[in-house]
Amino acid sequence: MKFPDLGFGGAPIGNLFAAVSDEQARAGVDAAWEAGVRLFDTAPHYGLGLSERRLGAALAGREGYVLSTKVGRRLVPAAPAPDDEGFDVVAAERRVWDFSRDGVRRSLEESLVRLGLDSVDVALIHDPDDHVEQALSEAYPALAELRAEGVVKAIGLGMNQWQVPARFVAETDLDVVMLAGRYTLLDRSGLPLLDACAARGVKVLAAGVFNSGLLATDEPTGTFDYQPASAVLLERARAIAAACRRHGVTLPQAAMAFPARHPAVVTVVLGARSAEEVRRNAELWARPVPEELWAELDELV
Repeated sequence: MKFPDLGFGGAPIGNLFAAVSDEQARAGVDAAWEAGVRLFDTAPHYGLGLSERRLGAALAGREGYVLSTKVGRRLVPAAPAPDDEGFDVVAAERRVWDFSRDGVRRSLEESLVRLGLDSVDVALIHDPDDHVEQALSEAYPALAELRAEGVVKAIGLGMNQWQVPARFVAETDLDVVMLAGRYTLLDRSGLPLLDACAARGVKVLAAGVFNSGLLATDEPTGTFDYQPASAVLLERARAIAAACRRHGVTLPQAAMAFPARHPAVVTVVLGARSAEEVRRNAELWARPVPEELWAELDELV
């Protein structure tokens, strides 16, 4: 299965942190398509199904793309209430952790309904940090069955840590790992996982390349892993930004290009909540980065 080199992350169109309208979300997906983006990632977690519904509607009638969604959080009926996990939505559903065989199959069936599709290309076990054994013994075999049945083409794991994915790579037959925020200009801790994936032929989707915001602008500000950035991290990010400027490169441009240099990484997945953000990212992605920059950044790290 061939993975496109650039992907669209669907959390922002699930109203991550702030609401976007249906029209804004559709415009973002349309801009990604026009820019040649052909991988789209979503999850039930993103806006309690809102991202899946919006993405499915925007992709309806289109062909030639790779679509991934996730399992591990099922959505069950609940009294309407504002979401308390970072998404600006009010929904009559709540999340329930479920990595059982039945839960995985039901979760994917429900995702297909929201997406308006008969199948997806990739299904990822989502954030099993506190459910590792059940994810290994039940969720993974369930996805392997679905892969054998042709309901999905590839299966894997999506997390913002590298240790558990490394165990899955060693003990199972995954096709792909989505690693968020652990192989970036500021955090290279996930390198052992990427090396293991390269050795085993497991493809890596690099997400969270801006570390939630600190690397997203030329003048580093904001959050690191969704928390206020420390003074030490701010200083490091500013030093990296200065090095980029010396080579005629912007900080977000370098942040996007960095993970793609590893042989295991096949796709860089970028979240965006507007057409303007999508177009900016696509333009920066297309610009070359001089090799001399990487040597200087290696010294800074």
